[in-house]
Amino acid sequence: MTTHVLHRNSLIQPPRAVSGEGIYITDENGKRYLDACGGAAVSCLGHSDPEVRAAIIEQVGKLAYAHSGFFSSDPMEELADDLIAHAPAGMERVYFVSGGSEAIEASLKLARQYFLEIGEPDREFVIARRQSYHGNTLGALSVGGNMWRRRQFEPLLINASHVSPCFAYRDQKAGETAEDYGLRVANELEEAILQLGTGRVAAFVAEPVVGATSGAVAAVPGYFKRIREICDRYGVLLILDEVMCGMGRTGTLHAIEQEGISGDLQAIAKGLGAGYQPIGAVLVSDKINKAIASGTGFFQHGHTYQGHATACAAALATQRTIRKRDLLKNVVTQGDNLQKALVGRFGNHPYVGDVRGRGLFRGVEFVADRVTREPFDPSRKIHAKIKKTAFENGLMCYPMGGTIDGQRGDHVLFAPPYIVTEGQIGDIVDLFSKTVDQVFAAEGLI
Repeated sequence: MTTHVLHRNSLIQPPRAVSGEGIYITDENGKRYLDACGGAAVSCLGHSDPEVRAAIIEQVGKLAYAHSGFFSSDPMEELADDLIAHAPAGMERVYFVSGGSEAIEASLKLARQYFLEIGEPDREFVIARRQSYHGNTLGALSVGGNMWRRRQFEPLLINASHVSPCFAYRDQKAGETAEDYGLRVANELEEAILQLGTGRVAAFVAEPVVGATSGAVAAVPGYFKRIREICDRYGVLLILDEVMCGMGRTGTLHAIEQEGISGDLQAIAKGLGAGYQPIGAVLVSDKINKAIASGTGFFQHGHTYQGHATACAAALATQRTIRKRDLLKNVVTQGDNLQKALVGRFGNHPYVGDVRGRGLFRGVEFVADRVTREPFDPSRKIHAKIKKTAFENGLMCYPMGGTIDGQRGDHVLFAPPYIVTEGQIGDIVDLFSKTVDQVFAAEGLI
């Protein structure tokens, strides 16, 4: 079949999705796929929620779009009220965009403008972590630590520094407690700030639970509290990237709730609107809002579709539906069931090193040797073979390579919709187990 679409891979013609029902997508040939990753941790309500669909239809019937340079709208105002009512401590305003990369881009610009507003123009540096992912716009890619995604665009990227991630399975030393490990890697931020200059660093960017790049890696206890202390000591803004891990994915509305701190800026997206309309947002702390309001009064940024009325209506319906149906409770319950099922099936698998995550955000890391944790040779492309085979088996999961350093390592991420049932968790693990057996048999390893 010919196409005029520039697809992600010009060598592959993907099947056409024609319908969705619950956690399943059906293609043009009638084949049904179990969506165990929500696309990319997006479809938290599945693909056919009646309340969200009704909200979209109603809003389009009244007003589909009004440019935010001229108007606000009821859906935008009501969604902002709703988000702040349930936001981490200190958040006061919401800046709407159309996706996660835009949310990070806006956060970086807000951080820079904040320091201009308060008379600290020398704060120009941003620090992030290796093996992070913050989006694909040039600013977001610059602070991201995914080396494979960055490499060919390096000449176009802004200068950003990167410190170690908090990745205990890979980096915690023998005999080192989890708390000591967390303090050790958190203190790298302080060292980086001192090296760049205490009055030169604007922000530190981090995912509370690292998503696609490393596969649902949560920080050890105490890590983020120490990060918050360091940022406060040196006047550095903490930008939390909850684009993938937030809005209920890890069992609390905001992943950072489980760490006992708040950020100064927080990017949200995927689970915000559940994929029914493109939307993202930045939660903005009171101190940043006040600095701009009492200064120039104008955030020098903007997008055509920010605060899109229909997108905001869809997101508001999404958030209300999650609360109305108490779906975060199901995220915790089914997340525990998914973890138990994966450990039960793969806990002693010769090529599975770690099963990890929180809520309905789980990762499985593959290794060539469980004792040494040595990864497979990247040329084997284990993750790509798992994705292809799983899809052929009717399972959508989210495999990635480069888990360790952007080149070595293979993992699979699971992020099923919040409506998933215990029976469907069993189906996910059964299909995944079948897939893994097929791939390793074809590789001559079992």
